[in-house]
Amino acid sequence: MRKSETFEFTPVDALDPQDRAGWEAEPTVGELQLEERSSLRRVAGLSTELTDVTEVEYRQLRLEQVVLVGVWTEGTAAAADASMAELAALAETAGSQVLDALIQRRDKPDPSTYIGSGKADELRGVVLETGADTVICDGELTPAQLNALEKVVKVKVIDRTALILDIFAQHATSREGKAQVSLAQMEYMLPRLRGWGESMSRQAGGRAGGAGGGVGTRGPGETKIETDRRRIRERTSKLRREIKEMKTARDTKRSRRTESGIPAVAIVGYTNAGKSSLMNALTGAGILVQDALFATLDPTTRRAALDDGREVVFTDTVGFVRHLPTQLIEAFRSTLEEVTGADLLLHVVDASDAMPDQQIKAVREVITDVLREQRGARPDGQRFGPPELLVLNKVDAVDPAELAHLRAQLPGAVFVSAHTGAGLTDLRDRLAEILGGLDVEVNVLLPYTRGDLLARIHADGRIIDSSHEEGGTRVRARVPKPLAPVLAQYAGSSPA
Repeated sequence: MRKSETFEFTPVDALDPQDRAGWEAEPTVGELQLEERSSLRRVAGLSTELTDVTEVEYRQLRLEQVVLVGVWTEGTAAAADASMAELAALAETAGSQVLDALIQRRDKPDPSTYIGSGKADELRGVVLETGADTVICDGELTPAQLNALEKVVKVKVIDRTALILDIFAQHATSREGKAQVSLAQMEYMLPRLRGWGESMSRQAGGRAGGAGGGVGTRGPGETKIETDRRRIRERTSKLRREIKEMKTARDTKRSRRTESGIPAVAIVGYTNAGKSSLMNALTGAGILVQDALFATLDPTTRRAALDDGREVVFTDTVGFVRHLPTQLIEAFRSTLEEVTGADLLLHVVDASDAMPDQQIKAVREVITDVLREQRGARPDGQRFGPPELLVLNKVDAVDPAELAHLRAQLPGAVFVSAHTGAGLTDLRDRLAEILGGLDVEVNVLLPYTRGDLLARIHADGRIIDSSHEEGGTRVRARVPKPLAPVLAQYAGSSPA
């Protein structure tokens, strides 16, 4: 008979404080999501060499070893290099390995193959030399350009829009986010369905369906591409209805926050600028933080208190990028409405980026488009919408000389590091200053039976002076504008 083994168990209370903290700490939602994403690995060695180009749009997108190609039509060489570097980051975020990149200088993209027949032959040589299985173009290609380029390079070709849609599909977690991404993919796919070859033009029904089809099965029928188009339109209509229903629920939550009088701050900015890290630093939300493009798709709202006790609602939004696909802007419109309803836009910029001014320009263009859709264009052409506070993040990764240049270039901005905590105190002070300007001063005499209103003033406003009188509590305070009309009836010398 085998001798029994004994085990010694150490109580948690007897562990070192650091070890015990590791046992007791619960992982945040963001940490769990990051662990789930890190566990996903694409299988290497799955060739995507095309055997039948007519079926290319119906095969699963597998991004493994890719070659990038771009057309430089305007701007400086540095801007062209930055655009290709961003495309490489997008490809790596989607799970691919970038092997090589080509840039061609042209006045405009070639209408046939995007890069011209000579460059296309050169691209084919690079594909054969590197063993790449996918070509990614830095632009949105027409269906004809995709088809012509694929016939030359003999591997799958996708454009920048399809790449971004693939990333969104991987990162969407909520029901609304998945529906929005699916809608954008359907809108992108519909005009790119192809009808070449027998497999796509074959009709079902009639003689083509065989003599034994029976009554009701004869006739010209639909081709395969017509069937696919019809199914996509039906699916698109269903998704639009679902998103509209979700929008109603989102509007209800937003209206409740508005009625409460608590200021709303929307954190916007370029993708991977550190918006989620800043959100965690300000609120302790514990949301997903990842050094990847479009890590955050689903907006997160958290309530936090500033140093003066004022409560603020922060909302982390989806990041923007240069040439953001129009399908995504349309599909994520209900999410972007968090921007239009905010009292302040916290515009986060990556200070370590080579061209932060281009990031700022791209974000402002998207926000202006969204605001114009919601509120219409201003007759004077001026920018309108919530006030904006520029926040340059990641200052710990910037050279001191470059940081001094940015401070001179953007005098009204706040410079912080969400990673080290530098500058966060200044940011909170600026928030309190700006949001304080949104308040109005009231002088009211609240009856003792309206303790609920006094509690709202304490929670949402800032009391300047208060005293107890015979008829009630005399309060002089600064309160949010939505709360002022509620208190107006008690603004007299005696309670109403």
